[in-house]
Amino acid sequence: MMKKIELVAGILLGVVFVVFGANFFLKFISMPMPPEGSPPAMFMGAMYLSGYLAFVKILEIIGGILTAIPKTRNLGLLILGPIVINILAFNVFLTKGSGLLQPPVILVTLLSGFLLFSARHRFSQLIR
Repeated sequence: MMKKIELVAGILLGVVFVVFGANFFLKFISMPMPPEGSPPAMFMGAMYLSGYLAFVKILEIIGGILTAIPKTRNLGLLILGPIVINILAFNVFLTKGSGLLQPPVILVTLLSGFLLFSARHRFSQLIR
């Protein structure tokens, strides 16, 4: 039963990151823009203009694909882990917590936390 839950969680997390990563390049989902001149707008503007955001979105797509495949899930989580932390940090520090209750943020946080916890014995070997 737990393996099936892990499979569904991995596929769902992978799909979320592939969709939002691909949306950056293909623009098939309308994304709201932060108010002009606000810290989130300035931060996103700098990331966009520098090309850094495109790099992150490519990592999201790669990490999402790897996470959706059970044999490569842990590698995908290693790629997506810093991205999830940055999503949380962005919403804590730049939006002053107002974005933390957005469904995609909650979904990504819970799914990646669950998958990381499920594979904790494998990840614990990295710090030994």
